Amino acid sequence: MTHAISMNPATGAELQRYPFDNEAQLEHTLAGSFAAFEQWRYVALDERAAVIERMGDVLRQMSEPLAQMITQEMGKPITQARAEVEKCAGLCHWYAEHGPAMLTAEATQVPGQKARIEYRPLGPVLAVMPWNFPLWQVLRGAIPVLLAGNGYLLKHAPNVMGSATLLREAFDQAGLPQGLFGVLNVEPAGVSRAIADPRVAAVTVTGSVGAGSAIAAQAGAALKKCVLELGGCDPFIVLADADLDEAVNAALLGRFQNTGQVCAAAKRLIVESSILPAFTERFLAATRALKVGDPQLDDTYIGPMARYDLRDELDGQVQASLEQGAELLLGGHKLEGDGNFYAPTVLGNVQPGMTAFDQELFGPVASIIEARDAQHALALANDSEFGLSATVWTADTAMIEYFTQRLETGAIFINGYGASDARVGFGGIKKSGFGRELSHFGVREFCNAQTVWLDRR
Repeated sequence: MTHAISMNPATGAELQRYPFDNEAQLEHTLAGSFAAFEQWRYVALDERAAVIERMGDVLRQMSEPLAQMITQEMGKPITQARAEVEKCAGLCHWYAEHGPAMLTAEATQVPGQKARIEYRPLGPVLAVMPWNFPLWQVLRGAIPVLLAGNGYLLKHAPNVMGSATLLREAFDQAGLPQGLFGVLNVEPAGVSRAIADPRVAAVTVTGSVGAGSAIAAQAGAALKKCVLELGGCDPFIVLADADLDEAVNAALLGRFQNTGQVCAAAKRLIVESSILPAFTERFLAATRALKVGDPQLDDTYIGPMARYDLRDELDGQVQASLEQGAELLLGGHKLEGDGNFYAPTVLGNVQPGMTAFDQELFGPVASIIEARDAQHALALANDSEFGLSATVWTADTAMIEYFTQRLETGAIFINGYGASDARVGFGGIKKSGFGRELSHFGVREFCNAQTVWLDRR
């Protein structure tokens, strides 16, 4: 291939082709980001924060074009696309207000000595980003990285290059130095070339385990820091004393938001035996009521999947699970007509060892799993190679403490659906990756924590 191709997943129509960068274009982008970084790193922190503040304003001014681009390129229902833009604007304003305090020098606890910790930028950070949240996935990393004085080189997914281009335009309007936020449209060989380049200081990846492992290996060989967010197979635990209506509503949102194409999502619904029939009945009724269709319509909740190959992969996982003994309660097939639509699907009797239990199903498929009791629910939840987040529904405070101490995940949500928020760190363990984004973690993750000794005699 010579181009990245953007296609409308609701219709199958080609939107635009973006030629891959040649060697000269790649060099131009790398050189431009590094040159801009050499200036930006010495810009006063309050001035950098002012640019980030303006970026939030620009995002709101460009809200409709950005939301339309998201919906056209990857099929996110338009109301959810608009919410994504607004969330990104809020992220910018929060970091502009609170981020500078996270980068101020810290006094040390060395008695009788003057010593402090300074947070210095590293340089341009290469970011390999996915298509499912074309703005949020980028900006939740880019905003703290830029505020800290670094550059940012975005290698976006090929099917959302229009979103990448609009983001660069937004940064230009906000007054970010030209070239500091660079966009690379390259194939894997170009990613490898960028990782090896001495002007690239570090690497961050959000994507599959395979992609993250391969890129992390290259970053390690180049002795460059790497942060990975590689998805998950998150448990959503409902104990017998839970508020059933609230738990069902949260499970519905947690599984089918963004057409089920979310890393931190309610993928494995682990329900205690005594309430399993009632939960299943209500969850099925609620799922049947979801509107599937044109993502441009405000009342559509489930749109098309982002690509044909992803829909085929998901269907293969569903069929494999059925052959392994899972029960088809709803859906389980591609929808007829144009576009990449897949029927909202619910699988029952899912067991460890089945594809729907062990693998991440990245689409509108929910797996219901029976737990004998709380201890069995915990064992099922931790029986995964992933560890991104988990949800627990119970009214028992002792049981809340039991689960929060024992769940093997980067985040735990009690009696509520999971979310990412600028004020709270985000990231996973096991094969969900390592490192953290957001909060002060995201600001300092790509900084040199430099110890400065004064009058050391």
